[in-house]
Amino acid sequence: MPELTALEAWRLALGWSRPQAIREVAAVYVADGLLPPGLTPAMLCRYEHGQEEPGDEYRLMIARAYGARPDQLGLTTRCLWCSTCASPLPLQYGQHEREEMKTGRRESMTTASGLPAIRESVQLAVLEAPSGSPALVALAEAAVEHYALNYSKHPPAILLAEVRDTRILLSTATAAADPEIAKGLRRQVGWLSALLGNLAYHLDDRAGARTHLTLAGALGESIQEGALTAWASGALAMVATARRDWEHARGHAEYGLQHAPEGLRRAQLLGWALLPTLAATQRGPEADDVISESDDIMRSAVELPGRFGYDRAEHRLHVAEAHLALARYDRAADVARESVDAAPPETPAWAAATLVLALAEARDAPDQAATRALAVLDRIPPSRLRATARSRLTRLGDLLGTATVDSATELAERLRTLPAPIGADGTAA
Repeated sequence: MPELTALEAWRLALGWSRPQAIREVAAVYVADGLLPPGLTPAMLCRYEHGQEEPGDEYRLMIARAYGARPDQLGLTTRCLWCSTCASPLPLQYGQHEREEMKTGRRESMTTASGLPAIRESVQLAVLEAPSGSPALVALAEAAVEHYALNYSKHPPAILLAEVRDTRILLSTATAAADPEIAKGLRRQVGWLSALLGNLAYHLDDRAGARTHLTLAGALGESIQEGALTAWASGALAMVATARRDWEHARGHAEYGLQHAPEGLRRAQLLGWALLPTLAATQRGPEADDVISESDDIMRSAVELPGRFGYDRAEHRLHVAEAHLALARYDRAADVARESVDAAPPETPAWAAATLVLALAEARDAPDQAATRALAVLDRIPPSRLRATARSRLTRLGDLLGTATVDSATELAERLRTLPAPIGADGTAA
């Protein structure tokens, strides 16, 4: 059949849908002890119709999943398939980096490589000074800064494990330290607890998030660290908002504002914690006052990077969501576009802003909204897809449930096969 490529014909002969074919390819990766790839039905469709060529790695793994040679599928590879062998050569991640080392090209240190090294340095410092020391306090502060600045570069489950282990190490030293050293270590344990709370929330563990954030807030109060108390209260407001507990959400937000330093921290608590509650309870005039005040602060404030920071992209995201909750769809779309433009591409911030924009467009432009959501699923692997993004995708899927456009149908199928952030056995996606 000339209208079918060999790649599509083999899949149809196997009786597989595209999502099933992708699951079979993922199984080959898992069998080799590798993480599943970011292959999507849309990508496979483009491969099958000759609109895009898969890379050598995908060609090899697709062939193995289909039980065929690459040439039978209309695919060719370079140095990944041995023509004299009956089976493909084993594939190992990092192969190209090792080849670069052999040829004299330098392999750069990646954040993933540096992540466990941070915890190991803390461990060595604790072994050196079991009762704590000024150097350990400085190292703990540097570790917290590293985790906060690189928060969005790691799958939440991986970062949570590292932050947890570091907190355990510091807690051991805190118990034996003199009062002044102990205070410095408790401050960093508090910020690590705040990170754990945020990570648990992004893994859809709301009870765990409340536990860690409550501890962070209590430590902030005990050492009189206003910024920590304020941030933990804002995060608790976020968790309460997610479960639609408006009374507690507003209480946490207002308590955080009492402790937040003036300037950027106040704008953060207004936009991140208080505004969502006001918008969700349809208090439009009060929400507009909060938007006005926080916008004024953001015009002159110096943005801070990282998980504990606040910037224009995040602020416009919260404002866009407030307009969306108040059914101001055109205004929500305009502000969401500002957030998309301000966010680095293919980051969690970009994904969040793109999905809020899609939610604002869903009623009047369902095809465009679904296409935006598919772009997020194409570019963000499931392990890096936060629970907040999954929630927005679910809302969008519900809005587009009756849409008849092809993109909405594909989105529904993609959402149906999307793995949960945490499986029934407690492991991350």
